[in-house]
Amino acid sequence: MDCLNRGGVFHVCHEQLGLLAARMRISGGVARGIPLVVPRGDAVRPATDGMRQAVFSSLGARVPEARFLDLFAGSGSYGLEALSRGAAGGIFVEKNGKAAACVRQNIAAVCKCLGRDPSDNLTLLEADALSVPFGSEVTPDLVFIDPPYEIIPEVAPKLFARLAEALAAKPEALVVFEAPGEIELAPTGWALHKRLGKGRGQPTVMFFRRSI
Repeated sequence: MDCLNRGGVFHVCHEQLGLLAARMRISGGVARGIPLVVPRGDAVRPATDGMRQAVFSSLGARVPEARFLDLFAGSGSYGLEALSRGAAGGIFVEKNGKAAACVRQNIAAVCKCLGRDPSDNLTLLEADALSVPFGSEVTPDLVFIDPPYEIIPEVAPKLFARLAEALAAKPEALVVFEAPGEIELAPTGWALHKRLGKGRGQPTVMFFRRSI
C-alpha cells in the first residue's frame, strides 16, 4: 500500500474521532499527498498548500538533513513538509490541546509513510512559543513561525529577541515567518532575506537571517 492510500485510511479514522481532514496535504517529498488533519472550529489557520510549496521551493537544498523548529505549529504542516523533503528532524511547539493532538496524529501518518519511528529526532511540546525553552536541543537550521495573525504585532518582537539568543551559534539559520500581506516586520538585528507574496488580505512569507 502506498503513502497516499495509507492517508485515505487515516482520513476516515479521524473523521470518526471528531477531527476534520482539511483540504490540505503534504505538497512534496516522499510523503507527498498525505492528508493532514486539523481540529474542527477555529483552533488553527492552516498554511495553504500553495504557500508551503512556494516556501519549500525557495528553501531548496537547505531542507535535506536540516533541523527545524515549528512554532505555533497548528497542524504541523511546515515541519512535516520539511520532514517529507528530507529534514533530519525537529521540534513542534503548539499550546492548543486539540491542535497538538492533530500534530501528533499528523506526525504518525507522515512517519508511517516515511518508514521512520515518530520518536526519532521528533519532539512535540504542548507549550507557549513565547516561554518554551529553546536551548535544550540542537540549534535549528530552519525556524517556521505561523502565529494567529491578530497577535503578530504583540508576539513578533518577543519571538525575534528570543531567537536572536537561541540561534547565536548558527547565524546562517533562517526564520520563515508567515503573516498577512499588509504587515511589515523589521526586527532589530535581523535582515529580510526574501519575501513571498504581498497584498492586503493575502498571506505572505518572510525569510529572515541574523544581521549582526
